[in-house]
Amino acid sequence: MTRFALVLLLSGGLVAAEEPKPLAADFEDAKVGEVPKGWTVTKTGTDDASVWKVVEDKDSPKGAKVLAQVFESPRPMFNLCVLDATSFKDVEVSVAFKAVKGETDQGGGVVWRYADANNYYVARYNPLENNYRLYKIENGKRSQLATTKDDVDAAAGKWHALSVTMKGDAITCSLNGRKVIEAKDATFADAGKVGLWTKADAHTYFDDFRATAK
Repeated sequence: MTRFALVLLLSGGLVAAEEPKPLAADFEDAKVGEVPKGWTVTKTGTDDASVWKVVEDKDSPKGAKVLAQVFESPRPMFNLCVLDATSFKDVEVSVAFKAVKGETDQGGGVVWRYADANNYYVARYNPLENNYRLYKIENGKRSQLATTKDDVDAAAGKWHALSVTMKGDAITCSLNGRKVIEAKDATFADAGKVGLWTKADAHTYFDDFRATAK
């Protein structure tokens, strides 16, 4: 199995299929200090561009290399790093993440059914607030769809697993294997790209990114 940013998880050979093939990214073949091939850095907001690059973390779950968002914006902009050649509708997206630092914001999450930098779904965990929230970004405006009712403890400085499954208009969000949010929304009904998200000055590491059609 190739350990580059995109890994096709196939049991045998390329076959014709209507649904997109599962993919995984562990960044082990990417160059430190650069954006992995096949990923595009963008943003939602008016501040300077996001800064994403591969760095090393000896504690990461899938090898020594991880993808990090390191731009520290004082404004509430959204930092995005999106896989170019992906198109999923019904999908499970998961990632390992570690909140490194951030005074205004911390943590991060995943995006899916991404049409462009102003239209997509996002689910994220924030250690500063001890909450997991589900949003839609529509025409550049963020609207909360659901949030955890109680504090959810996933301490900064440690690796955690975040995942989202969406089928039709039904969305399920999990943290470290525990289901924490169930919601419905039909704003974005078409297939779209998948990727990673942070807000403002959240300095966050990501590893073991996966997307599978459901």
